[in-house]
Amino acid sequence: MLRHPVMSFPRLLCAVASQRLAPWRGSGSSPLHTTPAVCADESAPVYTRALAFADRIALVDQHGQHTYRDLYNHSLRLSRELCRLLERADGDLQEERVSFLCSNDVSYVVAQWASWMGGGIAVPLYRKHPQAELEYFIRDSRSAVVLASQEYLELLRPVVRKLGVPLLPLPPTVYGTAPEEPGAWGMPERNWRDRGAMIIYTSGTTGRPKGVLSTHGNIRAMVTGLVHKWAWSKDDVILHVLPLHHVHGVVNKLLCPLWVGATCVMLPEFSAQLVWEKLLGGESPRINVFMAVPTIYAKLVDYYDRRFTLPHVQAFIRAVCEQRIRLMVSGSAALPLPVLERWQGITGHTLLERYGMTEIGMALSNPLTAPRVPGSVGTPLPAVEVRIVSENPKKEGCPYVLHAEGNERETQRSLSRTQCPPAAPVRQRTNAARRKVAAGLHPGTSSVAEAADTPRLVSGLEPGGRGEHSFPPSPLQS
Repeated sequence: MLRHPVMSFPRLLCAVASQRLAPWRGSGSSPLHTTPAVCADESAPVYTRALAFADRIALVDQHGQHTYRDLYNHSLRLSRELCRLLERADGDLQEERVSFLCSNDVSYVVAQWASWMGGGIAVPLYRKHPQAELEYFIRDSRSAVVLASQEYLELLRPVVRKLGVPLLPLPPTVYGTAPEEPGAWGMPERNWRDRGAMIIYTSGTTGRPKGVLSTHGNIRAMVTGLVHKWAWSKDDVILHVLPLHHVHGVVNKLLCPLWVGATCVMLPEFSAQLVWEKLLGGESPRINVFMAVPTIYAKLVDYYDRRFTLPHVQAFIRAVCEQRIRLMVSGSAALPLPVLERWQGITGHTLLERYGMTEIGMALSNPLTAPRVPGSVGTPLPAVEVRIVSENPKKEGCPYVLHAEGNERETQRSLSRTQCPPAAPVRQRTNAARRKVAAGLHPGTSSVAEAADTPRLVSGLEPGGRGEHSFPPSPLQS
């Protein structure tokens, strides 16, 4: 039986001192949680499922633990404030854009859910963006209001004053237990599928960032596909260390666990020391899922090499990771093979690589239980189909074009800067969601090396229709 050895920093020592390892009781092959949602609409937002998990712990952050009931009631109260501010007596914002700037904690979820409860479109902002960038996102998205937690009010005040947009502070009470809201069970029914849900901005590698508008149907397709592919259940506990203005942090790491009634442990920002403490610690709830980007894994490896040098410490770390953690995922960039192999040696886990884009959402993933091919991002997620388009499809080592397609009638809405009035984005019916990837394909898999930032944008793929997009010529192709 392994016992905790002397660690190299006191907080980890306190967390797991004299602790015996207990095997993780969940199973990747266990049935998904099937508690019925409060709302019968399959495309309804995640908050409509919250009361089915009411007293379960949804979030753990620097402020404490928050139940699904807390999230729901805080969000409902804030959504009513939004509707009052924007003079929507019927409680429907009718897809008005709601920008919000919050820390990686309960305030983010409350702002997001409040936007959706009111029928608005959530536009998450990022605290490390300069004021000029924040101004661009608020103006470009035509946001009708900006929400902010207390620590960002001074940053945003000159921006909203210049734009003439109201600023609504989140009350400090969001960090505590929420009283029951009157009418909490009487939310209006809406046709969610084609209603706009969220605008995420591209990274802007080929110009100014461009807003990608996903519908609630798009988000549901991404979330349920990942829930099925990665066997999410209510027993999962994920450690969240990523920013919350990209698909990886918002959909994969936040909406997926909240969809099934699982728990999300949120750190304010990435810290290699804190991540190792959380992964190895014995406090409840215990982490069993971790997702990050390659640079984070490289930093965790570097910290391990500097701080965990004793053989018995290394053996302990590997034993903890093998017994307690069921899934570790890498994405958002190509994972260098040396990092993958080093992480496998440290933890016993072969990182699951997957691929998605802001423009199309999540598209490909390695298998949960079958062998994973290093340097590959796997096969299509549920409801996504891909095909190779190349003059020499059998020639190895050449870049290929992949067409990714979902069966959605209206996959995309792109933000027109000149032709659409406020809160009325242009809809584009199209035929095949496409993106270019550079691939030295293994049988049945895809390896991603490049993706373009584009002027016409495609949102997540959903069963029921198609969306098309052509990218500019790739420098990887002749």
